Amino acid sequence: MNIKKGDIVLVLTGKDAGRKGKVLKAIPAQNRVVVEGINKVKKHQRPTRAIPQGGILQVETPMNVSNVMLVCEKCNQPTRIAKGFLEDGTKVRVCKKCGEVVD
Repeated sequence: MNIKKGDIVLVLTGKDAGRKGKVLKAIPAQNRVVVEGINKVKKHQRPTRAIPQGGILQVETPMNVSNVMLVCEKCNQPTRIAKGFLEDGTKVRVCKKCGEVVD
């Protein structure tokens, strides 16, 4: 999975197609990501000690990682990722469009 927590991604499909957001959580075991403000659903919450008023909450739900594409910070375009190596031999993600290292 090439997407990590904190990356900015563009949503490719679904009701939020074309919107950008920050990855809040990556779930590699299920091949899913949670994106801030994207794929929201309404959840009915019973009052608890943590949430005394309860009510209807809007929460982000996980979506498949194939439905998002990483946005490069340098060229500000959605791009695919290549695997690269630095001089000291560490693996890095490289933007296919501009060739810059993506952190």
